[in-house]
Amino acid sequence: MKHNTRLGGILFVTPYLIFFLLLIVLPTLASAILSFTYFNTVEAPRLIGFENYIQLFTNDSIFMQNALPNTIFFALVVGPVGYFLSFFLAWVLAQVQPGPRRVLALLIYAPSMIGAVLMNVVWRVFFSGDRLGYLNNVLINLGIINDPIQWLQSPDYLMYVMIFVSIWSSMGLGFLAIMAGVLNTDRTLYEAAYIDGLKNKFQEIFYITIPSIKPQMLFGAVMALVGTLNAAGLGIALSGANPTPQYAGWLIVDHMADFGFKRMEMGYASALSLVMLLIVFAVARVAFGVLSEKE
Repeated sequence: MKHNTRLGGILFVTPYLIFFLLLIVLPTLASAILSFTYFNTVEAPRLIGFENYIQLFTNDSIFMQNALPNTIFFALVVGPVGYFLSFFLAWVLAQVQPGPRRVLALLIYAPSMIGAVLMNVVWRVFFSGDRLGYLNNVLINLGIINDPIQWLQSPDYLMYVMIFVSIWSSMGLGFLAIMAGVLNTDRTLYEAAYIDGLKNKFQEIFYITIPSIKPQMLFGAVMALVGTLNAAGLGIALSGANPTPQYAGWLIVDHMADFGFKRMEMGYASALSLVMLLIVFAVARVAFGVLSEKE
């Protein structure tokens, strides 16, 4: 009987294991191997040892001075802000009646699905650098500025526009998971807590809601941080320039795509991808350590 149960379990997970090996493990191993080679996609890969990594950390000024700090700043702002905004909106919607809640949840979630389309259609018009751009037009009419600002072409503003657009479209699966957790929290816990002396909504959130939805919050945190670290093409799409003006909106994945698909230096791009993988793994481990259940 135990043998049949074990065999059934193995058969049940086999499709997942096959796809996990083919789509995750093998490409990662291939990338790790290629990172120690010079590979231009035409000639056979040539082993060069740690030369790509030495070049990356000692000679690639665009990576060290632009791509890496831009990505860290972008992730540290968009990730936590989007995460806490997801929790706040999920908690607020949980207080709303089911009918309006469904409509509001759809409106909040929709930008995460159509953000790329709207980014080109709406946000480039909204942040247009002429007097007809919505933001410039409003600021000029209010007397705040005299001349239009080049929001998408100026290195001083592009990153902040990217952050704004990313936060606006960051209410995705993490938001839905947190809202599901809040809605499924046992209501009797709140009743018992108020009988025992709970006094306000802040204590309710801190002592009941958050401990009850830690798995969903962990999922939301990982999705938020990993998603922002892996962001790519946003500054290029907004500014219409590749690379972005003075590399102001240049992220690590943009740098990786530049070397991999424009310069055809796949070995160097693989080294970048492995460094990115280690950063994402470290961030995910920190999030797991903070929010996972302690035995």
